[in-house]
Amino acid sequence: MTAENRKKPGLETLRAAISRLEGQTSRRRTILPFGVPEIDRKLPGGGLTLGALHEVAGGGNDALNAAAAARFAAGIAARTKGQVLWIVTVADLFAPMLQQAGLTSSRVLFVEGRTDRDVLACFEEGLRHPGLGAVVAEVGRLTMTASRRLQLAAESGGGIGLALRRWRRQTDAADFGQPTASTTRWRVSLLPSAPLPVPGIGDSRWLLELIRTRSGESADFEVEVRNGQAALRIAGTSGRPAVVTEDHVDLAPVLGHRPPPSRTDRRRASG
Repeated sequence: MTAENRKKPGLETLRAAISRLEGQTSRRRTILPFGVPEIDRKLPGGGLTLGALHEVAGGGNDALNAAAAARFAAGIAARTKGQVLWIVTVADLFAPMLQQAGLTSSRVLFVEGRTDRDVLACFEEGLRHPGLGAVVAEVGRLTMTASRRLQLAAESGGGIGLALRRWRRQTDAADFGQPTASTTRWRVSLLPSAPLPVPGIGDSRWLLELIRTRSGESADFEVEVRNGQAALRIAGTSGRPAVVTEDHVDLAPVLGHRPPPSRTDRRRASG
């Protein structure tokens, strides 16, 4: 065997390893923008990274803040392409909320796990499946080791992983401050709705905290959810529909909808 032949296996192995790394890098760089410039500017690449793990938690351990966090996660999952696997520990998810967030029931597959161990096993398996656009899992405790496994699984499958942090006791929420391998970490807290000139219920308003982002800085945003849809906008701004281009993968124009025209505007248009 010549020296040249002896070198070939090592060279082929190196090329294969480089090819795998390039494939993983390409998936990590696939971005899902929010379509809200103020938020996207704070995220490296201009949006959420697909093929990665992200964490979402409510600003409190009560049902209302937990619902806001779930709705935020549903709005992200709705903008992906393909089926969505949603793993719960308690069967208390309000299905119409998913519809309001733009996530139709025909796209969602539900799995119920009894323990965090069961949920993490299903979470990892789902993230490795290339046919799923997103996997949302209700997780209490999330260690660095478990989050690394989930991150690697997301890179392998190419979809987005959303760890929806929920705790049975408020004291367990301290785990949310521990380091993990997640690419971003969000906290969603309810705020009072903006006052209306007439009696009624205003648009939902949240304090959206970007607590951690890899290669970026933390930030806070006051946002509104318009007209019962998955439409986020910065509170106090008019907002415009997001523009979908071929350069943006797996997008749907569900952010920043304008409010319907008033009766006066319709009379002016008809005149």
